[in-house]
Amino acid sequence: MDFNAPRVSCIAIVDFSEDARWLFVTESVTEILGYEPRDVIGHPALELVHPEEFPAVRKLHYDTIRQDKAAVIAYLRIKHKDPFKGYILCSVSRTVVHNVLVGSISLAIPGAQAFQTASTAQEVVVLTPSAKDFEFRRWGDPSPMPPSPVLDIPGFDDCPEDGDKIGERTNTAPPPILSFKPLPSQSSRSALILDRFSIHCPVQYCSNDHLLSTTTVMGRSFFDFVAPRSDTTVRSWIDVIKAWGVNERGQPSEGGFGYGKFILLPNGRDSRNDRIPEGTSGRRREMASSRGLAARSQALTSAIARSRLHSSPLSGGVTSHDDEVTVDAIFSGHSDGILVIIRATSPRIQA
Repeated sequence: MDFNAPRVSCIAIVDFSEDARWLFVTESVTEILGYEPRDVIGHPALELVHPEEFPAVRKLHYDTIRQDKAAVIAYLRIKHKDPFKGYILCSVSRTVVHNVLVGSISLAIPGAQAFQTASTAQEVVVLTPSAKDFEFRRWGDPSPMPPSPVLDIPGFDDCPEDGDKIGERTNTAPPPILSFKPLPSQSSRSALILDRFSIHCPVQYCSNDHLLSTTTVMGRSFFDFVAPRSDTTVRSWIDVIKAWGVNERGQPSEGGFGYGKFILLPNGRDSRNDRIPEGTSGRRREMASSRGLAARSQALTSAIARSRLHSSPLSGGVTSHDDEVTVDAIFSGHSDGILVIIRATSPRIQA
């Protein structure tokens, strides 16, 4: 492992089949594993796992889906395209999103960034024996101390069968390889990939139509679908995620998970008209800042009123509280974008 290598991460999506076939992966996979996206799309992701860890990884894949997990991390070895590099120790994050697993892949490199990512994850599993330093425990977790060994005394019920030697009892058979059919869909979560290099964070990918129409959100600012009263808060979260996800060379990378709740507008709005343009001159900014508290409050109230009455292209009418959905969200920054996982926390109220 080259500990001087820059920390980068790609976003990846696999299906629910036992082989976890690649459905989508971003360009940074090339820098991490040497493969172009076209090399892996449609192929089993598990065929790149180290043979010694394959049974455990398949079992982990199954358990992640069946238990509907989110924001969990595993450390395992993945085959690099360059045969001279062999198997690379990687950090793989996973979240169940309805009928797919959405997550990221990055090189497992010790340091503050790895600690922050692990400390914000819901679960950390280390499958590679040499990667035990990446294990992360919280206060209150069960003790990792194994039970005391039981003395091996012949004559008890657990004595070896005839013909076996006591010294040979330590030879255990390899774990069986789990086999299963594609699993059913799980929670109605949706995954969005945002352009992290734009202040407007346009949506580059939407996994399904559960909360937002894919054809409506693609290419539009993510904030178009955030209610005005949640706008400032969500923008601050995005800024934090962008700051977390920067490696030691100042390049975009990963930096852990952020959790929050906000008001989603499935019908959308025009968020750019609700804010002072980023290109406003210094003179205009000084004038705007000197108007006084009353004037700023009045302007803010007017902006919110305009956004609530904004006619959306999807609804063909006005945006009101009846069109709002409260959602839980998981944010994570990566080299190729910001990953946002959302799920409804309250039923959508129909007018």
